[in-house]
Amino acid sequence: MSNHLALMRAELFELLKSLSFETGDFTLASGQKASYYLDCRKTTLSGRGSYLVGHLVYDALASLGVDAVGGMSLGADPMVTAVTYCSSQQGHPLSGFLVRKEPKGHGTQSQFEGHLAPWMRVALVEDVVTTGGSTMKVVEAIGRTYPSVEIVQVISLVDREAGGREAFAQASIPYRSLYSVREFLQE
Repeated sequence: MSNHLALMRAELFELLKSLSFETGDFTLASGQKASYYLDCRKTTLSGRGSYLVGHLVYDALASLGVDAVGGMSLGADPMVTAVTYCSSQQGHPLSGFLVRKEPKGHGTQSQFEGHLAPWMRVALVEDVVTTGGSTMKVVEAIGRTYPSVEIVQVISLVDREAGGREAFAQASIPYRSLYSVREFLQE
């Protein structure tokens, strides 16, 4: 990682810590109870946070030869936008797509928004991975609708280290995160 990217990584960590990390009593999307919560949308929807996420995630994906980046709506929405914008600035524009939890009940009744085609190699993004359940729903939806799409990697901002990595390994999908929850808990 270049010195410039290392500085960006450190700055994003500070933004996540100040805008997105809270302590208290919380119930996670997975149903698990937690004494801390990361609402990364508070960071990814900020101007500077979006800029940093776009550059750092794009850098992590640039060598993978992906055609598109996507994920489960709503957590992935600002990340997908940031990465596709950055990819265009870097001269390698990626397509973006979002997956709804359920197919919409009107129009095309599609579960997918954006640009996803059967020939694509894709990366999936998630703000926070706990058990990996949300992203595995995306994997299943892609498999049903676009069985020839190759999922090259899952990348998250934060790994809560609560089973997500293992779920992706079991599905033979490479996974990486920019940060582990331990980095936040040590502060």
